[in-house]
Parts: sequence; C-alpha cells; structure tokens
Amino acid sequence: MKQSLFESRHQPQWQAFAAQLQQLEQGTSSAQDLAGFPREYRRLCQHLALAQERGYSSYLVDPLQQLALRGHQQLYRHRSQLGANILSFLLAGFPRLVREQWRFVLVAGLLFFGSLMGIALLVYLFPDLIYSVINPQQVTAMQNMYDPAASRLGLAAERASSEDWMMFGYYVMHNIGIAFQTFAGGLLFGLGSMFFLLFNGLMIGAVAGHLTEIGYGQTFWSFVIGHGAFELTAIALAGAAGLQLGWALIAPGALPRGEALRLEARKSVQMICGVILFLLIAAFIEAYWSSTTSVEPWVKYLVGSALWLLVAIYLLCAGRSQHAPE
Repeated sequence: MKQSLFESRHQPQWQAFAAQLQQLEQGTSSAQDLAGFPREYRRLCQHLALAQERGYSSYLVDPLQQLALRGHQQLYRHRSQLGANILSFLLAGFPRLVREQWRFVLVAGLLFFGSLMGIALLVYLFPDLIYSVINPQQVTAMQNMYDPAASRLGLAAERASSEDWMMFGYYVMHNIGIAFQTFAGGLLFGLGSMFFLLFNGLMIGAVAGHLTEIGYGQTFWSFVIGHGAFELTAIALAGAAGLQLGWALIAPGALPRGEALRLEARKSVQMICGVILFLLIAAFIEAYWSSTTSVEPWVKYLVGSALWLLVAIYLLCAGRSQHAPE
C-alpha cells in the first residue's frame, strides 16, 4: 500500500487518538475515554509497526512514534493509579457513598434489624413460635451448632479446625449469594429487596431468640458478635443498594426508567463492591475466630464490641476530611 493511501485511510484515527491523548494529559478525560484508550493505543502501535515495516518516510513514522511514546506513558500512568483508586474508594469513597444514600440505608436497616430484634424478642417470650418460622429439623441443627459442649461452633462444628479454610470459602460464597440476592431483588421495584431483608431478619432473629431461651445464648452471641459487625451490616447495605434500584424504577423523574436505572445502578454497584469487602472480612473472622471455643466468651464480646464500634466509626466518619482522597 502506498504511503499516501495508508495515511489518508488512517489519519482520522490518529487525530482522534491525539485528541484523546491530550485530554488524558490535561486530566479532562472521562471514564469512557479511559476504557477505550488501551484499544486505540494498540491500534496506533499496529499502524506504527506497519509503517516501519513498509519503509514509509520519517515524515509519517516520527509523529506516530511520538504518539506511541506519549500513549505508553499515559497508559501505564493510569494503570499504576488503579491501586491508589481502590485504596481511595475503601478509605473514603465507600463510606461517603453510604452516607450519601442514608435514606435507603435507614429504610433497609429498619427492615432488617427491626424484624431481627422483633422476632427474637417474640420467640424468647413465646418459645413455640420458633416452629412457625423454622422447621423442627433446622431447629435441631441450630441447637447442635451452638451446643456449649461442642468443640467448634457454627457450621464449623461439623468440621476439624484444619478445615477452617474450607469454611472460609463456604462463608464467602454463601454470604455473597445472600447479598446479591438481596441487591438484585431491587429490580422488582424494590419489593424483592424488602422481602429478603425481612426474610433474613426473621430467620436470624428467630434463631437468636430460640437459642437464648434454651440457655445457649452465651455460645451463640459470643459466636456472632465478631463477624456480625461486618456480615449483618453488609446485608443491610446490599438491601439499601437494591432499594435504590427499585426507587429509580418507581420514581425516575424526568428521565426514562431505563436511563434512571442506569444512573442509579452505577452507585449501587459501587455500594456492592464495598459490601463484598465487608463479607470477605466477615467470612475470615467467622472461620478463624468466631468458631473457636478456646477463647473465653468475654474476650469475644470485647473484640466483637470493638469491631461494631470500628464499623460505625468507619461508615460515619471516614472520608469526611477535606484532604481525604477523591
């Protein structure tokens, strides 16, 4: 192919790449520009390689080399910021997002923790009510898991301590499954999220009330207090993200429902990223700390209370500083 034809065919692509590169260098690029930049950079490098292989003049090759060099610098500069961006989100972005969506978080928290505490109190006062919520076989299984005589607590009671890593994997998959279920239920105009928040609250609360009533309260509460700070908070936040999706469908404002849903989904997905982090932490604590019986209950209560306080301070205060990373 002649140089003139090659140049005329690809010149618009080079000009577009140069414009995109200038935006990146000036810091005015959008997230969409960043997403498409690696593809355009690879295409430019292919054109440069063809131009060199075909022996085109330096009038064409030299500008392409300059564009490739500048593109390489921008590409790896932005890649190196990935870790910093993730850290920024964890330290400031996620808690700020939770506070920004406080209305949905409040509603989700009332549904989940309200149903949990309400049914726990009712089952404690009226023990037979447990069988209206959970079948007898599950009740028996729960009693075995939190029997004070057991060498391990929770689901780990059936496994050796050397298999804690297997329980960690199980807790991760199980808890993330519940969170995504609660989140995705928001697409049913928020009704699905409301249902799963109430359902999980009722199930957990019924177990708590029953085990406390039969005298297994110390083993149960010392077990859940540690990882519960992250796990229960994560379920409520997943529900809040789902309610946010549902509200976008119910009250899209001047936007079409699809567009309103797309805009809100961006924030909701960010919320779920933070939820997954909480669930990973919860799974680790549950597998390696909560299930052990070698630690005195008062120590678990102390550590668990500190973790609840830590979560509260993180969500309420992190990212408020004027110098917090954006």
